[in-house]
Amino acid sequence: MKRKIIQINEEKCNGCGACADACHEGAIEMQNGKAKLIRDDYCDGLGNCLPACPTGAISIIEREADAFDKEAVQARMQSRGHGCPGMKAKSISRSDRKESRSAAALEMPSRLSQWPVQIKLAPVNAPYFNGAKLLVAADCTAYAYASFHETFIKGRITLIGCPKLDGIDYSEKLTEILRCNDIKDVTVIRMEVPCCGGLEYAVKSALQNSGKFIPWQVVTVSTEGEILD
Repeated sequence: MKRKIIQINEEKCNGCGACADACHEGAIEMQNGKAKLIRDDYCDGLGNCLPACPTGAISIIEREADAFDKEAVQARMQSRGHGCPGMKAKSISRSDRKESRSAAALEMPSRLSQWPVQIKLAPVNAPYFNGAKLLVAADCTAYAYASFHETFIKGRITLIGCPKLDGIDYSEKLTEILRCNDIKDVTVIRMEVPCCGGLEYAVKSALQNSGKFIPWQVVTVSTEGEILD
């Protein structure tokens, strides 16, 4: 079958191994100091490894390749004793300083200014896109970061998605939204887990493919709910 899959330029690869660490499917291994795609059916084609590569040695191409085999990936990761870093369980300690406040004092209004919010459901030519500051957020960020509405949604048009769970390429839809509307700037909010690399890559591709120069920034949220950059 013909599908999207990664391609690694060995001449550009500096052997740092960042892509292998970022690939939560285990499709990339370091061999003789270079990154290698070890099996086509281990690669889901979402490009989570692309943002991790410091030299731009990885790209997404479309070619004949075996279909992504989720069961084979799961079996391999289990045999290696680990799975997706984003699924690692851990407890998060919270300060109880604010628990003495009343519920009314803690209640804040929603800052969401449009619907739908899912990238795959949003109409390309919706009037609220014109002149908008666009927020493209990973699903989990709103749960991890407590002040998400006030800090990020307020004053922006919000689109959310998860390339890992949706299993689709957002770049085409986002390209059309950017191309057909007067978007002022774009803010990407992603989690620190490798799975979110696909969302960042989709936005970057859409910006490049739109043919417009639009200011953009990426904000990363940790699983503890802290902004990392």
